Amino acid sequence: MKPRQKRLIFVGLAILGIGTASALALTALKSNISYFFSPSQVIAKESPADHVFRLGGLVTTGTLKRQPDGLTVYFDVTDNAQTVKVAYTGILPDLFSEGKGVVTKGKLGADGIFYADEVLAKHDEDYVPPEVASTLKTAHAEGVTQSATTGATN
Repeated sequence: MKPRQKRLIFVGLAILGIGTASALALTALKSNISYFFSPSQVIAKESPADHVFRLGGLVTTGTLKRQPDGLTVYFDVTDNAQTVKVAYTGILPDLFSEGKGVVTKGKLGADGIFYADEVLAKHDEDYVPPEVASTLKTAHAEGVTQSATTGATN
């Protein structure tokens, strides 16, 4: 074989190897990606059906209900515009409380309840996850705009 042919075979094998490694990496990433949606987006059916995603907002005060088994809890998450009911079976984080920011990860059921596999709470008094802060700000701005156009007062 000529040196030029060897070089072409080596380059071809290198490209094939890089392509295979890239395909494997993208496949692994795709299975671990979970997008963030606000309650307004979930109600508007912008969230994926039958796929894991993150839902974030504030835990609505007065909605935390514990089941007799001691592990299953129901609570509502709001972005101040819409509210989604959440069901979670497990131990809640110590900092979880009503009126505070939360991000949950799970799937939306056919009954409209978000079944969470994981619940994350804020880590100090002033922290709100960036996604939650953004959706709360957007929902508040939309609520103010709607109030102004309907003539309602706050």
